[in-house]
Amino acid sequence: MLDYSGLEALAAVVREGSFERAARKLHITPSAVSQRIKLLEERVGQVLVLRGQPCTGTEAGRRLCLHVEQVALLENELRRTNPALVAEGQSMPPTLKLAVNADSLSSWFMEAMASFTRAGNELLDISIDDQDHTAKRIKEGAVMAAVTATSTSITGCNTWPLGSMRYVAAASPEFMQQHFAQGVTPETIARAPMLSYDRKDAMQDKWLQAQGLASRHGPPKHWLPSAYAFVRACEAGVGWAMQPTLMIQRYLDAGTLVEVLPDTAVDVPLYWAHARNAQAGLQRLTHCVITAAAGWLEPLPDAQPSEDDRAPDRRAG
Repeated sequence: MLDYSGLEALAAVVREGSFERAARKLHITPSAVSQRIKLLEERVGQVLVLRGQPCTGTEAGRRLCLHVEQVALLENELRRTNPALVAEGQSMPPTLKLAVNADSLSSWFMEAMASFTRAGNELLDISIDDQDHTAKRIKEGAVMAAVTATSTSITGCNTWPLGSMRYVAAASPEFMQQHFAQGVTPETIARAPMLSYDRKDAMQDKWLQAQGLASRHGPPKHWLPSAYAFVRACEAGVGWAMQPTLMIQRYLDAGTLVEVLPDTAVDVPLYWAHARNAQAGLQRLTHCVITAAAGWLEPLPDAQPSEDDRAPDRRAG
């Protein structure tokens, strides 16, 4: 049997980033938090917290934190459906850690969040990561669920197809006139400033490669880690970038953005993945995510849930 007072202290330290803030959350002293974690580490036989600024969990520590979150999620559902079975005083709402790519978070995923939070008291702790990297966050135990571009089975997870998000290379008409008056060629695009969300964002480079426009050194880059600013910077003529049509269609319709090369759109498939042992607790959230995605994204051809999945309860929501 796991020591849940120790697990509670561990989760608080990893979540808050320090023993002092965890102690304030738990209404105990920092030394009591340290003692609980020390006893837990002795019991499991390995280090669970990396002391630093901030404190972080080891892989084993993160997995134990997810276990605590899953238990809290299940208890919260039990409290809602059978309040007499849960002791008084255990009323703190659970927090779900998720990883979502910036473009989804700025468009269709907000609808899923609204639907989910409207019908319950659960809280969301969302981290932004590239869709090609969010699957790793689940594998590492850093999050309970994620929007990912990984269609292959993730060990210990269920995966649900959501749909595809279409991207086009876009720029302002003024930018096109300034940099591509003689056409879009490897030479002209090598000199035209390009926007990149962060160091994980390879979408522009992949598009250049697919169109035969890649050069040895690549174009000059502006780094801009904001989905909203990414669109505005394109419209303002700062650079060109791959943009989701969900977010820029009105700019395309108004002519303030145009495609750098017409008919070269890229469709990025998206999936919802979650820890398999958390499926019962995440059933309602999964339903909200799938429903919201269906209203915004293009269907994936012949997409099916991963082999071990079970359909989420459509009555929830």
